[in-house]
Amino acid sequence: MEYKNDRLVMYLHGGSGNHGCEAIVNSTCHMTEGIPKLLVTNSEQEDRRYSVGALCDILQERKIAEHFFAHVWYYVWRKVFHDPESFMRYRFRRVLGKELAPLYLSIGGDMYCYEVPRKEAMLAHSTFCRAGARTVLWGCSLEPELLEEPAVVDDMKRYTLITPRESITEQALRDAGVVENVKRYPDPAFFLEPESFALPAGFRAGETIGINISPMIVENETVQGITVANYRKLMAHILDSTTYSIALIPHVMWHHTDDRKTLAQLYETYTDNDRVVLFEDMSCQRLKYIISKCRAFIGARTHATIAAYSSMVPTLVVGYSVKARGIARDLFGTEEHYVLPVQSLSDPAELIGAYEWMMEREEEIRRRLTEIMPAYREEAGKAGEEIRKLWRAVQ
Repeated sequence: MEYKNDRLVMYLHGGSGNHGCEAIVNSTCHMTEGIPKLLVTNSEQEDRRYSVGALCDILQERKIAEHFFAHVWYYVWRKVFHDPESFMRYRFRRVLGKELAPLYLSIGGDMYCYEVPRKEAMLAHSTFCRAGARTVLWGCSLEPELLEEPAVVDDMKRYTLITPRESITEQALRDAGVVENVKRYPDPAFFLEPESFALPAGFRAGETIGINISPMIVENETVQGITVANYRKLMAHILDSTTYSIALIPHVMWHHTDDRKTLAQLYETYTDNDRVVLFEDMSCQRLKYIISKCRAFIGARTHATIAAYSSMVPTLVVGYSVKARGIARDLFGTEEHYVLPVQSLSDPAELIGAYEWMMEREEEIRRRLTEIMPAYREEAGKAGEEIRKLWRAVQ
C-alpha cells in the first residue's frame, strides 16, 4: 500500500502489549475521528490482537537488525558519512517526507525520560523535520533536569506542537524557553472508554482492592527486595483486617518487562484463596473496566493509575518519575500521600501506611475525583482539536 499525503502518522509506538501505549493510540484515534490515521508500530501483531486494529491503518516499521545486509550497509554508511539519521530513514522509509505524510505524532509519551529511547526519539524527529514535515510531541512527560541540555531544548523547539500531560513538564519547558509551541492537556488515556464484560466470581465490584506492580519499579528500588516485600505485607494486611477481595491486574505484557511475572510472585501464596483474583492479558478497555469496578487501587503503571483516576477510584501510585508526580499534583494539588516513591522505600510496612492514609480519606478522594474528572476527561479530548487544526493547515 502506498501512502500519499493522506494519513496522520503516529510513530514511536512500541506495541499494544503495553496497554498504556494501546490506550494512548485508542484514545487519540477516537478524539481525531474523521482524520485518516496510520500507526507505524514496532509490533503489528500486538496491535491487531487488541483494540487498535479497528481504529486505524497499521504499518509494521522496518527493523534493520533483522536484515543482515541492510544492517551492514547502513552501519558502514553511518560510520563513513557520519549520518546517524540513516537508520531512521530505513526504519520509516514508507512514510518519510511531507509528500507522503504531512503530520507526525510522536506518541511514546515518556520516550524522553530514558536515555536510549530519548536518542531514538530525537533522531526520528530530526529525520522527519529534515524531510519537511510538521511534528507533534503528544502527551509527553520530561524530567526537568533533561531540559538543561541545549540539544534537547533545540529539539523541543523544532516541534510544531508539544502537549505535556502534566504541569511539572509544562513548567520545565517554559523555564527552558520552550513556550510558543506548548499547550498542556491531560494524558490522552483519560479519554479512554472502558469495555464491559463478565467479571470472574471472585471479583466483588466495589469491595475489591486493585493492585498493580511492575518490574520497572522493582528495578528502581534502592533496597533490594523492598518493593515486593511491601506489596506482600499490604496484601496480608488487607486480607487479615478487612473483608475486601484483591484483584492483581497487569498492564504491560512485554517479554522484557511483564507485569504478570511480578504479580505471580504475589499470587503464589494465595492460589487457593478465593478472595484473590489474578487477571490475565486483555485489551486496555477491558483492563479499565476491571479497574473501574475496584473500591480502591494501588498501582505502579502510569496508565493503570490513569484508568483508576478517570473512573473516580481512590488511587495510590507507587511511582518513580515526573509523570506520576505531575499527574497527582494536577489532580489533588500535591503529590504527597498520593504518590509513594519507590526509591524511598526502606520499611516493608510503608505501603500499608500509605494505603491506610488513603482509605481513611476514601470518600473525600472519591468526591474530589467525581467533581473534577468530567471536565478533566473533556479537556483531554479537546487535544484532538489541536490536531484537527494542524491537519487542516497541512491539507
